[in-house]
Amino acid sequence: MTPSGNIATASPCNRSKSTRHTLTRAVLCLWLVILGGCATVDFDAPKSESRAFTDTADTRLGQALATEEEHPDNYSGFYLLSDAIDALAARLLVANLAEKSIDAQYYLVKDDIIGRVFFASLLQAADRGVRVRLLIDDVGTKGMDDLLAAVADHPNLELRLFNPFANRKTRAADAWDVQRLNRRMHNKSFTVDNQITVIGGRNIATEYFAANSVYNFGDLDTLAIGPVVQDTSNMFDAYWNHPRAVPFEQLSGQQDDGGARLETLGTELRTAIDGLRDTRYADAVGQSFERFEDGGESIYTWARYLLVFDSPDKALGKVEGEDSIVTPLAKTAKAAQEELLVISPYFVPRSAGIEAISEMARRGVQIDVVTNGLAANDHLIVYGGYAPSRKPLLKEGVRFFEVRGDLALSGTEAAGTRKARSSLHTKAFVVDRRYFFMGSFNWDPRSMEINTELGILMDAPEIAGEVARLIYEAAPDRSYQAFLNDDGKLNWRTVEDGKEVIYTKEPESGWWRRTAANLTRLLPIRSQL
Repeated sequence: MTPSGNIATASPCNRSKSTRHTLTRAVLCLWLVILGGCATVDFDAPKSESRAFTDTADTRLGQALATEEEHPDNYSGFYLLSDAIDALAARLLVANLAEKSIDAQYYLVKDDIIGRVFFASLLQAADRGVRVRLLIDDVGTKGMDDLLAAVADHPNLELRLFNPFANRKTRAADAWDVQRLNRRMHNKSFTVDNQITVIGGRNIATEYFAANSVYNFGDLDTLAIGPVVQDTSNMFDAYWNHPRAVPFEQLSGQQDDGGARLETLGTELRTAIDGLRDTRYADAVGQSFERFEDGGESIYTWARYLLVFDSPDKALGKVEGEDSIVTPLAKTAKAAQEELLVISPYFVPRSAGIEAISEMARRGVQIDVVTNGLAANDHLIVYGGYAPSRKPLLKEGVRFFEVRGDLALSGTEAAGTRKARSSLHTKAFVVDRRYFFMGSFNWDPRSMEINTELGILMDAPEIAGEVARLIYEAAPDRSYQAFLNDDGKLNWRTVEDGKEVIYTKEPESGWWRRTAANLTRLLPIRSQL
């Protein structure tokens, strides 16, 4: 008789997961080779290392910021940018003031009018001799290689793509490498002369800056000065010099064309910007730009802080403990004694998260969640992951405020895009109206376990209290508060024309959207949301 151990070893049904995974990859790769190739990225290829400049006190920004009052070493100055027009103007202003360096890191930069204004500002700085380092996650660059090649041609601008696709034209051919490509760099930072930085939730595209006529995001950034800027530069350097940050030239194989690409792009960018001139939007940005330039007294609130971010090794699946942004964020949130206010466009707690939140509620912490309702959510699949958490948490006393799809976002009136649909994109939380976090981190599995994230934790009662006050003042008529009626069924209340209105189905949504959202709950993908 064959020993049972040998039967188990011989049985194909009992191969190790590792063996099955390897076989699956091999078969898939073979299929892709037949279709057109199974290219790889050489992450070990040599590349130059560089670091943020530290000798920048003599720049215009350095001299201007030197007039700020002295503060303890662990304090930095923050100015929140909730208005979309101000958020764009602030970036353009500090880029215009750059003398030595710009370090920009974004998950998404689109080839639209805002993206082109952004690229133009970087190239103008590079023309002045400023060293520009641009790090973009590769997930959103499909179809942009010609534009990026021209940008990368500038001798003072270096472009790297984070965790790039090997196949530049047919990305589906990289399907065999999906485990690697599933991990993305979600960080957003914009640092000038190592003196000032912009950190927050905004990517570079029309919908983040009130320039989209169809839909716009309500979002939040902060201008920051002080020691937090050097901390941000250290974070940027870690990503910039990481093996997953690949020089664009290595990926594109572009040949020297004597500057023709760059010259053509310059003409295209000027044409695009000329088309924006003399518009209502341009006037709004110009007025905001002037307000920043003419500002007298300091706009910054100084506070103790901690810059929190994932190690770039998270892209390798190797991050845990202090190298994970989850560690300080969880510690701060769980320390709440009276109140935890969560603001997250994508709120997808799994069973362990629901239990942890419930336990906090049972010990007397009032937990309120501001997130996108069905009408405002730009990802039905994410809504399907969020929806099942409402009833169990409502039973524990958690309150849900779902943002309305017709919300008037700050900046859209001045920009002339008030009638566009709106969606929440701010990622923040407030603990006991003392501690405040803002950045790129969503309360979902993807931010916790898959993508790299960045943000700032502040011990700032003035900022935390003001954010909470504004949220609670706006909640009655700018959101739908979900609640359970006497029969235990989900209802929503809001204020319309000064009167309370109750909805028994998801507001601002038709039968088909509700049905589609409910069907997504059946998909076994919550860990990827």
